[in-house]
Amino acid sequence: MSRFLRHSYRFAAPFYDVFLRGATDAARRRSLSTLHGSAGRDVLLLGVGTGLDLPHLPAGHRYVGLDLTTEMLARALPRAAPLDFRPLRGDAQRLPFADASFDAVVLHLILAVVPTPALCLGEAARVVRPGGELLVFDKFLRRGEGGWRRALTPLTRHVATRLDVVFEDVLASVRGLEVEVDEPALAGGWFRLIRLRKPIS
Repeated sequence: MSRFLRHSYRFAAPFYDVFLRGATDAARRRSLSTLHGSAGRDVLLLGVGTGLDLPHLPAGHRYVGLDLTTEMLARALPRAAPLDFRPLRGDAQRLPFADASFDAVVLHLILAVVPTPALCLGEAARVVRPGGELLVFDKFLRRGEGGWRRALTPLTRHVATRLDVVFEDVLASVRGLEVEVDEPALAGGWFRLIRLRKPIS
């Protein structure tokens, strides 16, 4: 993972919520609604950040929140108080878990941040159990789109986020996932809610 990206998110930790909380709350809630219901699942939150997902999570599951920086994790912990939650510093592209360790993986605003989205999604697919789900919320270009977003990516990718990620290309590089839901969330469909399923062989 880029050291510049790590430093930028350490710096951004105190301000992260100001920019993202109000704008993304409704979309996060919609994405995570699938976790309500039967309890007792193991759920991994990749790039948990300051924990903006945590207020929308149901109790009764076991959660692991992984993030690149301890600064982000420290801000997430107070929001995790009602949950069975374990914070873990690590790289979403190299997960320290065995295959098939989780029933669900949450990838909110992480695939467009990591340097290699295919590695991140591939790792998420590896650690989710057959029959498990991957919940994606992020900004993605459609094939053939570009313009200013692609032009700005060389400037933004090392300090904040990529603007040029095409989800269909990322998904094509990872075998064994099926798309169950793909719907617009924000900014005229630039941000999308996607639910993937790992089939039972």
